[in-house]
Amino acid sequence: MRTRIAAVMMAVAGITGLTAGPALAATATSEPGTTACTTVLNRPCVSQQTDGAGIIGVAQVTADPAQLTIVRVEVRTQAAWGSPWETTASATTVRLGSAKATTPRVTTTDLRMICATAGPALDAAKQVTTCTSPF
Repeated sequence: MRTRIAAVMMAVAGITGLTAGPALAATATSEPGTTACTTVLNRPCVSQQTDGAGIIGVAQVTADPAQLTIVRVEVRTQAAWGSPWETTASATTVRLGSAKATTPRVTTTDLRMICATAGPALDAAKQVTTCTSPF
């Protein structure tokens, strides 16, 4: 049991480390209804909107205006401790320059996390994935 708890703590620390990312370029406030995001080129900013009716996953990415950019956001749930994470809702946006994607509302009492992948649409090796801590 201690090994399992240690493994989970290491996974959470790894996810947290991924969200720290490279040096920050600037701070920008996102659109109304979302949290403030730190702007780093081609690195997604992930947030959630929660209310009594459910949860919505939101991801946005800042990119060069001439770059074809993709951003994909997912709401993942875990039904029971140790079971696999399943994608419950997702949304994808592809456009020139900066982009934003918002999932449909999900209503669940399961453990949840929001994950986003973003970057140049034509170069998968340069796309970055970021997740929130499970909540």
